[in-house]
Amino acid sequence: MSRPVTGRPAVGRVVEVQTLAELDRLIAGGATRMRGWRVQGLDLRDRTAELLALDPGGALVLGCRLAEPADDHLRRGGAVVFPEIPDVPVDPYRSTLYTADELYAGLDDGYRATPDARAYAWSQRPGDRSADAVPTALHDAAIDTALDRLVAGRRVVGVMGGHALARGDAGYRQAARLGRAVARTGALVGTGGGPGAMEAVNLGASLAGHPDEALDEAIDVLATVPAYRPSVAAWARVAFDVRRRWPGGDGGLGVPTWFYGHEPANVFASAIAKYFQNSVREATLVRRCDGGIVFLAGAAGTVQEVFQDACENYYADEPTVAPMVLVGIEHWTRLVPAWPLLTALAASRPMAARLALVEDVDEAVAALTA
Repeated sequence: MSRPVTGRPAVGRVVEVQTLAELDRLIAGGATRMRGWRVQGLDLRDRTAELLALDPGGALVLGCRLAEPADDHLRRGGAVVFPEIPDVPVDPYRSTLYTADELYAGLDDGYRATPDARAYAWSQRPGDRSADAVPTALHDAAIDTALDRLVAGRRVVGVMGGHALARGDAGYRQAARLGRAVARTGALVGTGGGPGAMEAVNLGASLAGHPDEALDEAIDVLATVPAYRPSVAAWARVAFDVRRRWPGGDGGLGVPTWFYGHEPANVFASAIAKYFQNSVREATLVRRCDGGIVFLAGAAGTVQEVFQDACENYYADEPTVAPMVLVGIEHWTRLVPAWPLLTALAASRPMAARLALVEDVDEAVAALTA
């Protein structure tokens, strides 16, 4: 099971059309056929005349708003048209990843008013949920496509760790320094996108371009609201305050899930690939970390990620084996003894040379770049 090349190669000529400006440029450039076009999430009611002049055979039209003549022309002409899906709090056909500002819009009225909270509430409402399988699958597939575009041509280094670390704790500061150090190598930092160690890593990445002392100052501000319980709103607001005080950084990638609704997305990831299906989310992050993964001390979830990554590396061709770095010798050999099993699995495999057990952040970064 080798790691795929980042970015999804197109079969034939695929033209992504995700803005009206892109559509207008194609038409102005003399396009007469839509074969290979993937038109996504646009309001096309003012482009009816233009659409009627095109041969729609072979086009894919996802979640666009269409006047009836254009809709009929596309379908009769051989385009595949997926309609809007009503009563869904997310866009199943979205063409971009989320941002924290989008997920937390309306936070002044409390967390329950935000799109993030509404999506979770929708996903958890009681009763027969079979009708939701289509929009959630379409949504997660759209997020996958947007994520492919983000990581194409970039080295992605993942950092995995638990959600329970409180802001200001020694472990939180260590995770933040690690995120900053990895970002300074030029890699795109990827995390599970939630609170605790995940937030700390994205915070550190976002402050990589600031003086070192800024990170400690930012953590001190965040520590005034150390956890997302009892108030997600208060936890998120102080994080937005930190972002405004130290702006401009790239906090990397966060890959959270609405499956864990009790773990809100952190606001420091610059791009957020949020999924409904946790199994898809877990596999997504692990397989895209072609620059390796650092595993901080964690419990069941982190252990699962260790061996999910180990399985990828165990079956990978030698050139595609990615580094695995476990931080915390006592934790991984005695408290949660994953290291002995990991090294036993790796014996006589190419992955053995890419494993490292270290004690601190500097050693972890050195192991990644060795």
